Amino acid sequence: MSNNAIGRKTSGVDKALRVALYTVLLVAAAFYLIPFIVMLITSLKDVEEIRTGNLLSLPAALNFDSWAKAWSSACTGSSCGGISPYFMNSFQIVLPAVAISTLVGAINGYVISLWKFRGSDLFFAAMLVGCFIPFQVILLPMAQTLGWLGIANTASGLVFVHVVYGVAFTTLFFRNFYQSIPSELVKAARLDGAGFFTIFYRIILPVSTPIIVVTVIWQFTQIWNDFLFGVAFSGFDTQPVTVALNNLVNTSFGGKEYNVDMAAAIIAALPTLAVYVFAGKYFVRGLTAGAVKG
Repeated sequence: MSNNAIGRKTSGVDKALRVALYTVLLVAAAFYLIPFIVMLITSLKDVEEIRTGNLLSLPAALNFDSWAKAWSSACTGSSCGGISPYFMNSFQIVLPAVAISTLVGAINGYVISLWKFRGSDLFFAAMLVGCFIPFQVILLPMAQTLGWLGIANTASGLVFVHVVYGVAFTTLFFRNFYQSIPSELVKAARLDGAGFFTIFYRIILPVSTPIIVVTVIWQFTQIWNDFLFGVAFSGFDTQPVTVALNNLVNTSFGGKEYNVDMAAAIIAALPTLAVYVFAGKYFVRGLTAGAVKG
């Protein structure tokens, strides 16, 4: 058989495998998108259409009244101001919690990987245990700590909770990434008279963009989607959007408005969806950036 014939046969097999792969990926994508499609379609229908139609039937006309109601006038328990105040509460909690836990994790990882001290490996192992502690285990001790600090039922208290719980993860991310940075670089900078924070700010941080993106995406998603800490440690005026969404779904006056529930759920998911759409391609790249040392 000639080389051309072998090449054509190999090319044909490659094309068939590629078509099969894309088919499987499209089926998997459709399977995972069906719940979101159902939510979106339902949110655009009125209540009568939902009762008389089926899950996948398209709305007769686009109706955004349920979105407006979910945002500004839906009842979440005893309050009927929509989920907009709680949406803002979530941002007030997420932004400082992500920033602080990322900064602390970066410094921890920098110290553990590039400024070795006696017991540093044991210290890292102890922090690593924090990644496997279930949320429920820390509820009572954390509630007592927040009471001692005088920040129970406040947004600051929730920020504190998420920072404490998230530092173990952020430290792990940064430590693994900084392991790929040659320690000789830090030693040379120290010989030139650079101090701890000078090295961190001028040498380490500029090469940390990939892992910072990973950490921000991870922490933002975990904190925004959290319900347990939100319902356990928030006050009436500081509840995050996940708690408000739960209250909305479980509150009904008259008939159940599934279109409002679906619209509120999509609105609550928009920030995390936007984060993954605009920065998701950097997530895996950042995770693997420090996988090979050399």
